[in-house]
Amino acid sequence: MAVGQATRPPTDCNALNQTIRMTQIAYAGTNRRRRKRQSPLLLPLLVLAAVAHGAAFFVGYVLWPRWPGSPVALDAPTLPIIVAGTHFNVEPAAVRRPVQRQPGVHERVDLSYLWPSLRPPDPALKPTPDNPINPNERLFVTIASGETTFPMQERVQTIYPRYLSGDATQLDNGLIVRPFREDTPYEGEDLIASDDMRFLARCSRKDIGNAGTCLYERRVGEADVTVRFPRDWLTNAPTLRAGLERLFDKIVSEPR
Repeated sequence: MAVGQATRPPTDCNALNQTIRMTQIAYAGTNRRRRKRQSPLLLPLLVLAAVAHGAAFFVGYVLWPRWPGSPVALDAPTLPIIVAGTHFNVEPAAVRRPVQRQPGVHERVDLSYLWPSLRPPDPALKPTPDNPINPNERLFVTIASGETTFPMQERVQTIYPRYLSGDATQLDNGLIVRPFREDTPYEGEDLIASDDMRFLARCSRKDIGNAGTCLYERRVGEADVTVRFPRDWLTNAPTLRAGLERLFDKIVSEPR
């Protein structure tokens, strides 16, 4: 009995060690199977996380406020600008808003020119209450995307006819005036066109300091160029049309 009692503990230890090793082997196998089951999802999750991180970085970069570049001198050469993918050249002094007085891509650019010279206004002349800007001496130009609007020619054919009255007046200068009806969105305006329909303008019948204001629009590429001028200038239609052609030759840098 003494001998049996002396040899039993090693047997129990060996059995315990063997049980521990079997448990470790089984646990390791379970971990390997678990890793194998998770591995197909690991790579897509890492890719998704990388894409999300990159997207967050890009949005932050685009929306991060930037200091404006150095201002362009008013007497600098013409600025190359792009609006709706169309290239233009404009003098810095003609740009009405300082924030737009930079080369590159713009959503919109506002310009003004003296008439009939088509020179930019003198920046040293500041309007005052005693000496305001005379609107009859300038034309104003807006260049913007034409993505959400129809060209003027198309509007004349498809939209304006339902709002025009049947009365038409032939002017001495060859222009034809057709008034819009009073119960329409264009109440108080006239559609004025040349015989060849190459000149089309929408003009109000009354404005401050003159007989009204005209809007002349032309689609250049994917951009709309809108010129605003006093209706009084229509009395000399040939000079006006020639001046508008000179203006477009001046600012448009692409074939039209």
